[in-house]
Amino acid sequence: MTDSECLFCKIAAGKINADVIYESDDVVAFRDINPQAPTHVLVIPKRHISTINDLKKSDSGIVGEMYIAAKEIARQEDIADDGYRAVMNCNAAAGQTVFHIHLHVLGGRQLTWPPG
Repeated sequence: MTDSECLFCKIAAGKINADVIYESDDVVAFRDINPQAPTHVLVIPKRHISTINDLKKSDSGIVGEMYIAAKEIARQEDIADDGYRAVMNCNAAAGQTVFHIHLHVLGGRQLTWPPG
């Protein structure tokens, strides 16, 4: 898939509307259209990276920024103190359905373990 065909690249570029709740120079975060918890936000890099397996050492900064965004979102959504989950899936068997890395930020209810 090319960047121009990627759903999340289109959201990051503002070509597709999303309920954006956080944005920086390098990442954007928006509410999941199929939420699995009262708060379910996706944090994506603006630059296309298909899967965790495609990360390079030079991408460590962007991944760190994704987690900093998750912390800020948890504070904004008032779930930081109670607890939240921040997780990435890698490839189809793990549940990745859009092949542009994204960090799920979930909270607002008791989350169980293992997740499934």
